[in-house]
Amino acid sequence: MAQLYFYYSAMNAGKSTSLLQSSYNYRERGMNTFVLTAAIDNRSGVGKIASRIGIESDAHIFTEDDDLAAMIEKVQQQQQQHCVLIDESQFLSKEQVKQLTYVVDILDIPVLCYGIKTDFQGELFPGSQYLLAWADKLVELKTICHCGRKANMILRLDENGNAIQEGDQVAIGGNERYVSVCRKHFRKVLWDK
Repeated sequence: MAQLYFYYSAMNAGKSTSLLQSSYNYRERGMNTFVLTAAIDNRSGVGKIASRIGIESDAHIFTEDDDLAAMIEKVQQQQQQHCVLIDESQFLSKEQVKQLTYVVDILDIPVLCYGIKTDFQGELFPGSQYLLAWADKLVELKTICHCGRKANMILRLDENGNAIQEGDQVAIGGNERYVSVCRKHFRKVLWDK
C-alpha cells in the first residue's frame, strides 16, 4: 500500500543525502525510481540533486506549471516505477501536492518528498503547507543550531552575513545565504528587535 511521505527540516539536515540514499536502496533491489527536483533550484546544475557530502544524481525537473500526475503516469506506462522521490518539495504548488496524492492513491506508487518547512520569516512554503496537511507520514530530519539546540528555523543573510527580515519568499542560495538556527536564536535576531 503506497503512502505519501514528507521529510522536512531546516537547511543542512541531510534531506538530499537521505533522498539519494533512498533512491539507491530501491535501485539496488532492481526497482526503478523517478527522481524529481525543482527547476528553480539550479545550484548544482539543472536536473541535478547534490548533497553537501559529495554524492549526486541526475533528476527530472518540475516547474510550478507541470502536472506531476500526468508526468509520472506517462513514465509509468513506459516502465514500472516503484517509487517517486522529490527534492525541494517546498516549491510544489497546492495542486501539485494534490496530484501526488493521486499518484499514491490511484497509481499505487509511494511518493517521498523532501523539503524545507518554513522560510526565513518563519512562514510555511505552499508545498510544505499542503504536504503537512495531506501526507500519510511526516518525518522531521534534524540539524543543530550553533548553540547545540535543534535548529528548526532559517535565517537569510545579506552579503555581509547579517540576517535580513524582508524579501521574496524564494531566493535560491546555500550556506553563503542561509543559516539554520533554533527558535530562540531566530527570535533574538528577528522577533525581539
